[in-house]
Amino acid sequence: MHFTASRARTIPRALGFLALGAVTLGAAAAPRRAAPVGVSREALATAAATVAAMAPSTDRSVLIGDSLYGRSGKLRARLVSTRRVLQLPILTQLFGDSAALRPGIYPVPDSTAVRPLAFITLLPFGEKKVGRIGSYRIGFWPGERRGARSAAYANPEGFIRVTPENEDTYVSEHFRLRDFLTHDQQDVWPKYLVLREDLIDKLELVIDDLNAHGVAVEQLSVMSGFRTPQYNQQGVRKGGRARDSRHQFGDAADVYVDNDGDGRMDDLNHDGRVNDRDVQVLIDAVERVETAHPDLVGGAGRYRANRMHGPFVHIDVRGKRARWGNA
Repeated sequence: MHFTASRARTIPRALGFLALGAVTLGAAAAPRRAAPVGVSREALATAAATVAAMAPSTDRSVLIGDSLYGRSGKLRARLVSTRRVLQLPILTQLFGDSAALRPGIYPVPDSTAVRPLAFITLLPFGEKKVGRIGSYRIGFWPGERRGARSAAYANPEGFIRVTPENEDTYVSEHFRLRDFLTHDQQDVWPKYLVLREDLIDKLELVIDDLNAHGVAVEQLSVMSGFRTPQYNQQGVRKGGRARDSRHQFGDAADVYVDNDGDGRMDDLNHDGRVNDRDVQVLIDAVERVETAHPDLVGGAGRYRANRMHGPFVHIDVRGKRARWGNA
């Protein structure tokens, strides 16, 4: 992979800002030091390119392109693996000791960022012991017991540590960390989240596409985002959840447009009913986004209303096209 100075320019700028003012949310402050004056622009560019190459996101062009804000321009957080950061001493200088060594959320100072942006360092996957991290039950990924059937089903690289203090952190213009949390263990904190930037970017692009096609979207609600393997297992049955569900890998979300906040899909085609035709409006948007961004190809599933919920659409970025429910 080749990196040019122009492509890497935005990254060292942001990383330099981060080194000057990183703050960990929900954790005690740790010693940190600012980037040494002697770090050259070439060294910064090299470090930035290496961060891009090591990023958890499968689409590394996002980090080395013209913007840190994704294809949509609406990302507000970028994920960094703690283990891989430690392989580069210069990143300790750029981020400060606490950002490089301690999982947490490190916002770029408002006075220097063009738009709000934070870097999130992940808790390594190896911190999960016997299916738990602390009191939080997680379970076991399919690849832990029988080997991953492909790279797409490899164990996650790490976890976002979510606390009551940081759960409202925006990861993009429309979505916060809490939108993607597993729906169990309500009183257990901290919680741990697996999330992929590509999914968030795709959801933002779907919102943009709907708005561009005359469907006003103020709120795209996430009915189900990340599911821990132990939670997903509870619904594995014929006609239920898949054992290898993409929700376990942080790259899937079940969503519906809910501008009025009633907890159900809105009447998107304005025919006076909320039904499968409104689901089709969302499916059409997914198709257009995948056509424009083939690297975001994935699954799209159509789900009808029942006694528990209204109609919704499953969207993921598994890396190959998949459709079900006549989607």
